[in-house]
Amino acid sequence: MIGFDLAMREKFINSLCNEYSFVTRETVGKSLCIREIQCLKIGSDNDPVLFSAAFHGMEWLTSLLVLTFTKRISESIYNNTPLYDIDIKSALNHRGLMVVPCVNPDGVEISLNGTQTAMAYAPLVNEILRGGSSARWQANARGVDINHNFKANWEALHKLEEESGITGPAPTRYGGPYPDSEPETQTMVNLCEKISFRQVFAFHSQGEEIYWYFGENTPPSAEVIGKNMAQLSGYTLAQPEGLAIGGGFKDWFIEKFSRPGFTIEIGKGENPLPLADIGPIYEKLEKMLVYCCIA
Repeated sequence: MIGFDLAMREKFINSLCNEYSFVTRETVGKSLCIREIQCLKIGSDNDPVLFSAAFHGMEWLTSLLVLTFTKRISESIYNNTPLYDIDIKSALNHRGLMVVPCVNPDGVEISLNGTQTAMAYAPLVNEILRGGSSARWQANARGVDINHNFKANWEALHKLEEESGITGPAPTRYGGPYPDSEPETQTMVNLCEKISFRQVFAFHSQGEEIYWYFGENTPPSAEVIGKNMAQLSGYTLAQPEGLAIGGGFKDWFIEKFSRPGFTIEIGKGENPLPLADIGPIYEKLEKMLVYCCIA
């Protein structure tokens, strides 16, 4: 399947940073297979927001989405032209944007380029798949679902996983042996403990839904922001159910910091969404993404 893999992502990021000197990048962590987890930064160090994508292997289209947006606002800053009447250059001088385009680089490579990309973990991945296709792989290289691995209602979620028959490494929905067990999870935890993000946005696919709530630490402003996001995008403001409750990045962020965190499920169809979907998805979401930067 043709998709947005490591080689394409690196080419995009290199081009972006070469063209716009104000876009800086840093390696904030490494995956199980020692692939870099990069973070791009534009604007002020004060009061930034975080966009993060590709927590799940076959949801690699989210990585292209956030990088396309990063390029678009870079063009706006460089040319000193507004987006939707917003002076992006001025706005990001006061409130910066940081972007982690791919939280789970091993999972993306497994999904797009096969089990051999799991390197030392390839035998385990092959054993889990039992001869099946890796195209719908969601987990990291040792079968842990990163968005079930954060320390947010992890124990209750783990019990639900076991009741559903998920008791060990799997293509999806296995939360690991304990919370924050994976280097990819630890990377996001460390980044958020180091940087005081005003709010965070985690991009997944699919469903055209926005999740904003997680327990009593959810700030009242989160619902207001979420409603505005829904209005701007045409997406539905919703709450997850069943095995989608807890263990996620935005869940952990809300519980840990009592600040707004959002999960945006982009597009509609069957994962993995095709590369050709990026145009219509991006067009539908651009205005909302600009709002997310400045809200």
